[in-house]
Amino acid sequence: MGNNKGNEFGAFLAGFFIGGLVGAAVALILAPQSGEETRARLRDRGIELKGRAEVLSEEARKKAEELAAEARRKAEELAAEARKQAEELQAKGRTVVEEQKSRIQEAIEEGKEVAAKKKEDLLARLEREGKEEAPAEAEA
Repeated sequence: MGNNKGNEFGAFLAGFFIGGLVGAAVALILAPQSGEETRARLRDRGIELKGRAEVLSEEARKKAEELAAEARRKAEELAAEARKQAEELQAKGRTVVEEQKSRIQEAIEEGKEVAAKKKEDLLARLEREGKEEAPAEAEA
């Protein structure tokens, strides 16, 4: 967007200079004067236009510098915002990882408890079955 304004300003300046030069040349050529007077007026007009061109050139340079500084400032703001969002996402990611670690740890603990209970149940069952078989063997 800012670059487009610079292009428009440059085109305006070019048109202004060309129009000024053409207008001055036509006015001097068509004016009823001697050759020496015409050359003197052309020289004076050329000096005047050169001074204007230098002023406008300086203004254009300053405007370009201002636009470049503004573009740098906006780029820095966007970069800072992107860094901030990346840091926020990273923090959220850490939180999710910690939550998942906690859930996995809880699941492991529950699995251990269930396995221990199942082991106790199986041992108790084997013990009961072993006691039931022992009296039968004693009778035999």
